[in-house]
Amino acid sequence: MTIQDLKEMKNASGFSDEQIADMSGLPLYTVKAAFADIVDSVSYDTLMAIMKVFRQTGNCLKESSVPYRVKQDGEYTVEDYHALPDECRVELIDGTFFTMDAPNVIHQILLTAVWRPLDAYIRKNKGRCLAMLAPVDVQLDEDDKTMMQPDIMVLCDRDRLRKKGIWGAPDFVAEIASPSTRRHDSVRKLAKYRAAGVREYWIIDPDRMKITVYDFEDGDVPVLYGFDAQIPVGIFGGDCWIDFSQMYEEIRFLYERPGQ
Repeated sequence: MTIQDLKEMKNASGFSDEQIADMSGLPLYTVKAAFADIVDSVSYDTLMAIMKVFRQTGNCLKESSVPYRVKQDGEYTVEDYHALPDECRVELIDGTFFTMDAPNVIHQILLTAVWRPLDAYIRKNKGRCLAMLAPVDVQLDEDDKTMMQPDIMVLCDRDRLRKKGIWGAPDFVAEIASPSTRRHDSVRKLAKYRAAGVREYWIIDPDRMKITVYDFEDGDVPVLYGFDAQIPVGIFGGDCWIDFSQMYEEIRFLYERPGQ
């Protein structure tokens, strides 16, 4: 595999350096260097990370149910999104596809552990809100350019609910970040959720054992918590709490295993 081969694959994919960095988890300067004329070769790890992006997105487009023209950034639509095979894990944001890594064990444990008390609180108080888990399609901007799948969400306006997903912004969203999605969750998705009208946004980072909470109704300054915290849910007035200290005790053994 030569630098020229990589350049040809990049041109065929239509991805920018920024997109490849987001999807591969590589630093942007590493991606830029890989496609620049200033280097003669790239490391094996860099090559494999970039190739993974091209394989995932390329297979999705080739296996779609409608004839595909490879489009440029910003040109893909919800119609293109629905034409992809079910096994393709992607989100569409402002007309651009972004692949999602398969979730690991800790991700899945945290997913249900955060959803469970949200659902229990709503049921106990006989509320109209609904607590949901991915995959649920969210047409966040109510247009044909964005379709997202938040990890965890609470929707209180049932008029936004459709059989195929949600039309507009949920009230509460939580994303469980990985090294390859951390920047995506904390920059691009943060901006999208804020602009769309999401009231509260949590970024849960298992590797760093941190939770960043944005209460957009109370300003844009985030509050940072650790995995030793009990965190109040702002949209419920602080009456509902998510106990991360208890969750961590249940999964501590996964963090303490050598080489895990």
